[in-house]
Amino acid sequence: MKTHLSEWLSHMSLMATFLPLDSAGLGLVVLGLGLLVAEMFLPTFGALGIGGIIVFSTGALMLINSGVPAFGMPLSLLTGFAIVAALFVFGVSSVALKARKRPVVSGSEAMPGSIGVMLDATGAAPASGWARVHGERWRVQTASSRELPGEGALVRVLSRHGLTLMVEALERDRQSHQH
Repeated sequence: MKTHLSEWLSHMSLMATFLPLDSAGLGLVVLGLGLLVAEMFLPTFGALGIGGIIVFSTGALMLINSGVPAFGMPLSLLTGFAIVAALFVFGVSSVALKARKRPVVSGSEAMPGSIGVMLDATGAAPASGWARVHGERWRVQTASSRELPGEGALVRVLSRHGLTLMVEALERDRQSHQH
């Protein structure tokens, strides 16, 4: 591994002696790539990515400093890279923004308002029992003086206190149990 790295570094230093590289351009290219990598790990929704594309493109234009007009970075290559990178950053950022606007579907924040099925009611005061909510078995209690409905009845989660859910019977189940 060390020999490959040392060979690569020697090739790069040899290339740098023959190519008139501008250190500021090289620094901007490295900074631009760093911003693009940082965009993948930070929730900036495209700000670092767009900045990385601009800095990288500017650095690539400055990278080769020679007096010969044809000896430099091709503008078509830089334009193509900038367009592809911008489309990628905009695509990923738009998906991230859409996902951020969606309602929470897991965890304790998603529990209030969820519908569960009663498994059994113990009849203790306050009324408590067990229900299946989101595919999990939870201890449930009613906040009101009403008893929990029987097995198979639907309940709505009002809140969560530790490992116990506060629930209420759904109206349609209340009506069907009264008749």
